[in-house]
Amino acid sequence: MCIFNDLKIYADKRMLVMVGMGFSSGFPLMLVSGTLSLWLGSAEVALTSIGIFSLVKMPYSFKWLWSPVIDHIRLPLVGRLGRRRGWAFFCQFLLMLFIVLMAVLDPKTQPLYLAVAAFLVVVASASQDIVLDAFRIESFTTEEQGAAAAIFVLGYRLGLIFSGAVALILASVLSWREVYLIMALGAVVGMVTTLCAREPAKNEAYFEPEFRGSYVLRVKEFLQNAVVAPFVDFVKRPHWLIILWFVFFYKMSDAYMGPMANVFYYEMGFSLAEIASVSKIFGMCATIIGGIIGGIVVSRWGLYKSLWICGILQGVTTLVFVVQALVGHNIYVLISCITLDNISGGMSVAAFVAYLSSLCSVAYTATQYALLSSLMSFARDLVAASSGYMAEAVGWEMFFVLTSLMVVPGLIILRVLYKKGVILPTPLPDKS
Repeated sequence: MCIFNDLKIYADKRMLVMVGMGFSSGFPLMLVSGTLSLWLGSAEVALTSIGIFSLVKMPYSFKWLWSPVIDHIRLPLVGRLGRRRGWAFFCQFLLMLFIVLMAVLDPKTQPLYLAVAAFLVVVASASQDIVLDAFRIESFTTEEQGAAAAIFVLGYRLGLIFSGAVALILASVLSWREVYLIMALGAVVGMVTTLCAREPAKNEAYFEPEFRGSYVLRVKEFLQNAVVAPFVDFVKRPHWLIILWFVFFYKMSDAYMGPMANVFYYEMGFSLAEIASVSKIFGMCATIIGGIIGGIVVSRWGLYKSLWICGILQGVTTLVFVVQALVGHNIYVLISCITLDNISGGMSVAAFVAYLSSLCSVAYTATQYALLSSLMSFARDLVAASSGYMAEAVGWEMFFVLTSLMVVPGLIILRVLYKKGVILPTPLPDKS
């Protein structure tokens, strides 16, 4: 009976909202990363240029800069829906608009304009992530947060499948322009979900302060309470700078391989349908399984051992792609490589998100989580921009060898954190 009681939360209608919002959060990513890379590759854009396109995702790395504004300011007009729902609907409308803009551009003759449009998609997507994180946290009690996060991630994965596998299947029979026009409809899912959702009740961690006095004084109070306080709170932690370096390096191997994965499969002779079925649908299932395994590993062995095991697996499973590069077009090898890589990736995400969550103080969860997740994105986008150049310079086999070795700095820093006794930081008291 105890198990059935634990499962009751998944029957809550709020979970349908989490699926829709997770989908809306997940689907834009592939449109500016893997799917976009394949579109560029099929248009015969140089690998170096494809790698540079990774820079359009930089706003994901800096969303903490404007997260206090989204966290505390109510928009006019759409703000009638509520502070959270108003921002969510506004961001989702911009997503649809900017994806349509991408669809009407030609990557071969208008690469700069396409890059700008993709950049705008990322700005809207990153802003949506900020408000949806806050919405999720405010909509559930502490005991319900784990279940809410799990369902949100399920929706997120469905969004990735939509803009990944479904997009590639459509691209085999439609033009890329038509595919991206269809992908723009993904934003409608989020907009409908937002309209059907109920504005979450305010909690102490996400209050909307009533600033009084002169305009200058109100601005000063806003900056102090919404911007300065979360950062001051974080840097009070022992060895906080080392923690940030760990966040930067831990997922570096997966981040570096990301922009080149679909291009690699394409150069190995796999069709769009094969890439879609194996890399997207089948691979996504493997990622979900990996996440479940990762949650069990974290629960049984704790964060330090989990991060260590998952970090090593990231490097080892990247090496298996050397075999794929040597054998070329072999669907069974591809299935094996992607299965192993995605299972380890799902495990490492579970352990890493658990660690990031442990770093956030209750009073500043949205802003601090935005800071940490932005730093992780910064590593992915800045360093990964050179991945195309590396692949061209050393060839695919050596590229995967070097990429696998990128797990080493993160593991070294992990050991340092463990020695200093801060691998399981205790959140500071709630200052709200």
